[in-house]
Amino acid sequence: MAARYQLFLRNYKFVFFWIVFTTLRLFAQTDLNEAHVVPRATAPRASDYSTNQTTIRKNVDLVLVTVTITDNMNRLITGLDKDNFKLFENKHEQDIQHFSSEDTPVSIGIILDTSSSMNPKIIRAQEAVRDFCKAANPQDEYFLITFADQPDDVTRFISNPDEFQRQLAYATPHGRTALLDAVYLGLHKMESAKHARRALLIISDGGDNHSRYTEHNVVSQVKESNVTVYAIGIYDHTFPTQEEILGPALLSKLAHVSGGQAFAIDDPQDLPSVASEVGKELRNQYVLGYRPQDTPRDGKWHKIRVKLEVPKRFSFLNVRARTGYYAPKQ
Repeated sequence: MAARYQLFLRNYKFVFFWIVFTTLRLFAQTDLNEAHVVPRATAPRASDYSTNQTTIRKNVDLVLVTVTITDNMNRLITGLDKDNFKLFENKHEQDIQHFSSEDTPVSIGIILDTSSSMNPKIIRAQEAVRDFCKAANPQDEYFLITFADQPDDVTRFISNPDEFQRQLAYATPHGRTALLDAVYLGLHKMESAKHARRALLIISDGGDNHSRYTEHNVVSQVKESNVTVYAIGIYDHTFPTQEEILGPALLSKLAHVSGGQAFAIDDPQDLPSVASEVGKELRNQYVLGYRPQDTPRDGKWHKIRVKLEVPKRFSFLNVRARTGYYAPKQ
């Protein structure tokens, strides 16, 4: 696994080192208490929605923060306790009133690129989704959105992986790339999710070139949601268009602000193994919950920071969590 992630990092630097890595900043970690650290190796379209819709806001009475801990080889770290975490909102430390490290169910949206450029990669992309589902909790629920010239809302939330796979088999590459519209639609579908933990998995091979919604629109919606975004980008060694040049940074930005992760690969054969790793990450996360001290109802952005309290010998550990939330208005 370590060798695979080292390969990912080399590909990432080769593809777009200076753009992508400026968007990815993980919190530096320090120490205090002892920890037991264990590494573990048709349907509605985006154009039907208006940007004037009610925005997605968190219930500020209890803020839940999903946290991923990795080592310097990007291996998942389990075995930490509540006392190993400190949580801050707008620089003010909060009392962690809920803590869980158990594998709880997740509501998951698969956002699959079916534009023309995916034609030689679609079989591996379908295999990647199957491998992702194999790592799932039996109580997880899924929906599928494919996108080309426009997003196609393929399935409602379903819990049967076999039914999901049958729908996936009909994905046929054609047209251009309305990635942002598809993500926007996926975020709105998440409003009907039954689980508190929610995630999107985007699989695409380029930037957006056919969406109604802008990057600003969609990044704002990600920040206003409680959805963690994961993205797997399949990039060639050259970028023939401006949209493709910006593709890695776009996916990275969507993932980073949500507390998720973006992967960049240049070989479609790697898709299934990367998707499987994303599935494993969702099974090995911590959930922290707190009630803000001031119970804000100001409609403003509230920054969140999670800090590790571990011995100095574990100071290389990294924290990944969402960067904040919008409080509801009074």
